[in-house]
Amino acid sequence: MSERIRHIVSLSGGKDSTALAIYLRDRIPDLEYVFCDTGEELRETYEYLNKLEVFLGKEIIRLRARQSFEDMLKARGGYLPSQQVRWCTEYLKIKPFEEFIGDSLCHNYIGIRADEVHRKGYISKKPNIIARYPFIEEGIKKEDVIRILEDSGLGLPDYYKWRTRSGCYFCFFQQKSEWIGLLEHHPDLYSKAESYEKEDPITGERYTWSPKESLKELRDPERRKSILEESSHRQARGLENRSNQTLVTIFQQEDGFDDGCLICHL
Repeated sequence: MSERIRHIVSLSGGKDSTALAIYLRDRIPDLEYVFCDTGEELRETYEYLNKLEVFLGKEIIRLRARQSFEDMLKARGGYLPSQQVRWCTEYLKIKPFEEFIGDSLCHNYIGIRADEVHRKGYISKKPNIIARYPFIEEGIKKEDVIRILEDSGLGLPDYYKWRTRSGCYFCFFQQKSEWIGLLEHHPDLYSKAESYEKEDPITGERYTWSPKESLKELRDPERRKSILEESSHRQARGLENRSNQTLVTIFQQEDGFDDGCLICHL
């Protein structure tokens, strides 16, 4: 008898993976929905997942690493994860997911769209976990994803009003304007993220979430004003160049950062 193949959608709480879960719900029998919870997600993310769970009519399996982020941070001497060293993604997202799959043969459905094939990559490198890209195969683009979400009644997560991607509240892929959004919408989480930053008293080297600037410095009202004005001008230029696109679409294209970690930002 052939081995049973598991079918799993990796959810991040973002628009693309959510749309994929909706899209595949009635197409694949015995579909499993998995969210790797770092314990450091935005409240809006948890609320959105709860709404999705109701829509799907099936439990979203929520995985947690054995150690918390703070435990791992202490074990690393307080050195923050970064774009270059993404230990948060590896230990809080990928490893719990791989442990959950074990040695089972699994088709892992990933929400990369047809208009972003440059992002194509694997969440896991284990040979028994086979990456599948239904949106690429079916030619589904960003406008289709937005339509799927609107037709479902879920719409976009609330954090898209001020943030371009899913992921932890302290994600180092955030723009500076998004850090300001965090300060305005979740000052408690901003202060918590700020408390993790540090400076080496011997070398003077600083370890900050945002490149070349600490969260304490970003609090300055004049600096915040400058960042928001620059972000507004950038969006305005995008509107002029792409007048047929929605503001939300343009805002999501103006992040100016690496594409980020697939398991966190889809």
